[in-house]
Amino acid sequence: MPEASRQRIDRWLFFARVVKSRSLAARLVEAGRVRVNGDKIGQASHSVKPGDVLTVSLDRRIGVFRIAAPGERRGPYSEARTLYEDLSPEPAESDAVLPDALPPIRQMPDERPPKRARGRE
Repeated sequence: MPEASRQRIDRWLFFARVVKSRSLAARLVEAGRVRVNGDKIGQASHSVKPGDVLTVSLDRRIGVFRIAAPGERRGPYSEARTLYEDLSPEPAESDAVLPDALPPIRQMPDERPPKRARGRE
């Protein structure tokens, strides 16, 4: 396979608009949150090629992408969408309820005490 069809993983993640910057992509890879064909990688310089399957653990979801082409630039979303095939699983119904919907652990008082009552420590 020609070397031109291979690309660094951090560049590809940036060009495909998976992350906002190349430095974020490098940190994501070095943190062990990216797998290529099921194998965890630890270097941002790891090269990928069309046909590789990436599993990326993002903040609130897991993205699974099959690389279709190497990127040449960070273009608009419509151009970036041609670089991969999205194989990500659909979120389950139970995941639709966000943790913010849980009741607060500590009950807040109805009124704030006056400034003198709060005092300084």
